[in-house]
Amino acid sequence: MPVHTLSYAATGAFSSLLTDYLNQESTLQAFYHRFPTLENFAAQLKEKQAAYSPEARQRLVETLREQYTGLEIHPAVQASIDLLAKDTTFTITTGHQLNLMTGPLYFIYKIITAVKLSRQLKEQYPQYDFVPVYWMATEDHDFAEINHFQLFGNTYSWQASETGGPVGRLSLEGLPEQFLDQLPADVPALFREAYEQASTLTEATRRLTHALFGEFGLVSMDADTPALKQALVPVIEKEIQAQASHRAVQATNADLEAAGYSPQVYSRPLNLFYITDTGKRERLEADEARGCVAVLNADLCYSQEELLDLARQQPERFSPNVVLRPLYQEILLPNLCYIGGGAEVAYWFQLKQVFAEYQVPFPIVLLRNSGLYISKSNAGKLRKLGLTATDIFQPLPELKKQVGAALGQEEVSLSEQQHTLEEAFKQIKALAERLDPTLVKAVAAEGSKVAGSVAGLEKRLSKAAEARHETSYSQLSGLKDKLFPDGGMQERTDNVLSVYINNPNFLQQLLDTFEPLALEFTVLEEE
Repeated sequence: MPVHTLSYAATGAFSSLLTDYLNQESTLQAFYHRFPTLENFAAQLKEKQAAYSPEARQRLVETLREQYTGLEIHPAVQASIDLLAKDTTFTITTGHQLNLMTGPLYFIYKIITAVKLSRQLKEQYPQYDFVPVYWMATEDHDFAEINHFQLFGNTYSWQASETGGPVGRLSLEGLPEQFLDQLPADVPALFREAYEQASTLTEATRRLTHALFGEFGLVSMDADTPALKQALVPVIEKEIQAQASHRAVQATNADLEAAGYSPQVYSRPLNLFYITDTGKRERLEADEARGCVAVLNADLCYSQEELLDLARQQPERFSPNVVLRPLYQEILLPNLCYIGGGAEVAYWFQLKQVFAEYQVPFPIVLLRNSGLYISKSNAGKLRKLGLTATDIFQPLPELKKQVGAALGQEEVSLSEQQHTLEEAFKQIKALAERLDPTLVKAVAAEGSKVAGSVAGLEKRLSKAAEARHETSYSQLSGLKDKLFPDGGMQERTDNVLSVYINNPNFLQQLLDTFEPLALEFTVLEEE
């Protein structure tokens, strides 16, 4: 499979913050700990090994073994969990929402990046072991973001009867009738079975990721458990008493803005949610009028002492928001590196001081691999148009010029004629100023009228030139739309099934071609 790479800046799809980070610009160095290089993992290993306790490791392994009970576990996953019991084993983590059928392609790219980096670290540091981990965003409550996916131009969706709580707890009752039964017949059985054999969305997502990535040793982790929430108690206490994370993020945001960057996420005085008796996940907010902390959209308001007591006795009632979730993750895992998309990298840069406040090592932050997959038929169309796999990233007008030149189309430009006419009207204007200044405006008006007429002629002539190669331009526009749906990146719209159905080796091909630390965009061209 031909593989091409280009810089992230050349794609035109990534923020200046991200491209500056990849270029290691000095303006951003204060916002991260260590840049992602193989050599920098040596110091990260030592720092995390010193900070991660045997008790935390035992709690992690026991929880994972419990979560995989009842699943026919792949030997590679079992080996990963067993390795985590050793103090020389560390994790490489990525996180994502529980999207139906894995959602957009970039979910797949995240996990492959974690698997590939784990293998490369094992080669570099053979005395240690490295386990790829998928942090399941089971506590997220934004159901509308995850309840659908696109395949072959169709949108498949699920409407659950109860939403507003942690999505991982949602029952799958009614799901087969709503979308499983509507899927194309050639969807592999493993995708259907993951949902048919599960009772909750968490269970279904674990089953599906296990079926897809089990052979690679990927461990999927659900942190929405009472045992794991015990580790969050000191954080909850400090949040309630001192709003520690909010102060830290505010200070960092000011520094980011001074450096010319906009913060990605919003911090609140209390970066915590509360799980109500009805299972809803609601935000905690100080109610100064009543002198208590209120649970929004619920008739609940607690004094500080009542809330602290609840945190110590029932920490599972509390759920971290986007500011505290990364901290919770790094407390639970012997993690060295977090792999995320551009927006995730941006908000991690707001959190370094939060980690310092809680004395937790800040991980290496790595941009996940991004890619464009060009099918065999689309690759043939590119070649027929005289384009390469990386040319297609150019704007459509530039591509048309390139294709037109290859087809021998004459480029139409009347700029030289326009310049000649402008000079002529300058002379006429000078003559009018000498003979009758009242005519100057009339000369200017006629000049504008003529310039407009010439511009209109240029457009008509350009269209006439294009019409000679209309079929090729139509193919080009269709190809551009196919590879960049709605003008965006393919990985943000297309589902893995769009490739996997016809190419079951797709995941292995990604693993073979992605280079996590090369920090380049990858284009895969099917032969």
